[in-house]
Amino acid sequence: MPIAQLLAGLVLSAAIGWLAYRRNSLSRSGVAGAVITGTLIFGFGGWTWGLVLIAFFVSSTLLSHWRSSDKAGLAEKFAKGERRDLGQTLANGGFGALLAVAAFLLVDLPGEVRLGNPTYAFLALAYFGAMATVNADTWATELGVLASHAPRLITNGRRVTVGTSGGITTAGTLAALAGAAFIGICAFLFIQAAAVATTGNLLLSDLPLIGVAAVAGLAGSLVDSVLGATVQGIYWCAACQKETERRIHTCGAATEPLRGWGWLNNDLVNFVSSVAGGLLAAGLGLVILL
Repeated sequence: MPIAQLLAGLVLSAAIGWLAYRRNSLSRSGVAGAVITGTLIFGFGGWTWGLVLIAFFVSSTLLSHWRSSDKAGLAEKFAKGERRDLGQTLANGGFGALLAVAAFLLVDLPGEVRLGNPTYAFLALAYFGAMATVNADTWATELGVLASHAPRLITNGRRVTVGTSGGITTAGTLAALAGAAFIGICAFLFIQAAAVATTGNLLLSDLPLIGVAAVAGLAGSLVDSVLGATVQGIYWCAACQKETERRIHTCGAATEPLRGWGWLNNDLVNFVSSVAGGLLAAGLGLVILL
């Protein structure tokens, strides 16, 4: 049991969670979620995995605060506000935490640099793909809602209002690609740092990881949009005559089911898309890198 790494993960994730709470980026339950996922990922996945988690959290948090006044009016659309809660943190990092635990249980290899082992490679690539997906989705949302053109529904191309689940824009799609590639770049650089620290050599053969993360993360974010446009639970506020992801609208009125499955909320959609992006990254990576 990597006690030292678990303690380091606990302390670091608690510190980051506290700072995020002070910056109004996490709710109290969100801090708990960040501590749970951060401790498991750092403790069982190692520093490379943990630093990728931090890269996602920091970049997505900064973007969520960027031009926040221009996004304030969209709160009524989304299921939750600016502060991430327990459900959101587990949706974004839960699959990664499960992969980290699996890597510890299934792969008996020392050190951080283990992509040569097929089992570990599958789990690590799935992790990087999952984080690329949630980062892509966050960047697409935070930047896409600021696009000058109205989004189109991913399923039929119909123009919809800004913030509608399943609506995409060119700017948002490019932001998703950039967000996914960012995680790939971070993962590659952290792997190189770990390789130099442990072996003294670079692992430049892992360079395609950047492209794998970019493609898988973008694809995962599009899965999120398709689910949002088709089966995610969406509601209608009769008082405001507006569509929303909330069961209770921001005006205080109870909403009525409009489409989709009531049990499939945005958090579950995010989790499912992270699994899809992760599995795609693992499949692509094993073909390209091994």
